[in-house]
Amino acid sequence: MSLKQKLASRTPALGSWITLAHPAIAEIMCRAGFEWLAVDLEHSSITIGQAEELIRVIELCGAAPLVRLSANDPVLAKRVMDSGARGVIVPMVNSRADAERAVDAVYYPPRGGRGVGLARAQGYGAGFSKYAEWAKTGPVVIVQVEHIKAVEDLEAILAVDGVDGFIVGPYDLSASLGVPGDFEDPAFLAAMERIGRVGTSSGKAPGIHVVEPDIEAAAQRIEQGYVFLAYSLDIRMLDAASRAAVARLNQGGGA
Repeated sequence: MSLKQKLASRTPALGSWITLAHPAIAEIMCRAGFEWLAVDLEHSSITIGQAEELIRVIELCGAAPLVRLSANDPVLAKRVMDSGARGVIVPMVNSRADAERAVDAVYYPPRGGRGVGLARAQGYGAGFSKYAEWAKTGPVVIVQVEHIKAVEDLEAILAVDGVDGFIVGPYDLSASLGVPGDFEDPAFLAAMERIGRVGTSSGKAPGIHVVEPDIEAAAQRIEQGYVFLAYSLDIRMLDAASRAAVARLNQGGGA
């Protein structure tokens, strides 16, 4: 079952986030079993050329390559889709118009306004017909709900045809409420309650990013109905595992 099909049927799809450009990191994470990986162009130094290399590795390892755009930018969306991304994660989608812009950037006419060219995704020209057929329905568009404005307009955002699901950005959402990183603040909890309620009834796949590598927290989110689940990210898993090992061994180690 493809990622697109899983989202449509609300079957849990476990993925993670890449902020480091080395292809071995993508390969290791794919072979660990993540079903999709998002190459992060918003909060990393990854270039468009490095993104294409990561997309290639992710795809060859059998996972779905997605790209988190740096902005709701149709030019960038076109470039990563032409590089072979199977879809995009679009930050700061705060209105129906923002969501429509994101979908328009990913789909070819007549459904969207994406420019047509020949690159890796189209087999450098030889596979254009096959790609064009896939592009009619195949791309994945995930909108990020990471501002209180998005929470307030969530019904209209998720009603946009072509939006497959959403993912909550907890840090930015808390920051938009004036309580950055405070996930127990009543305003943040109220926003999350509304997201869960509206998302469940929308017919679109609910998603969330569990930023810290906390397995129990991730399992709890799945129990709550989130199906597009991003488990941590490369740098947090590396940092947390390293710090835990050093702390344990400096205390005498041992089982």
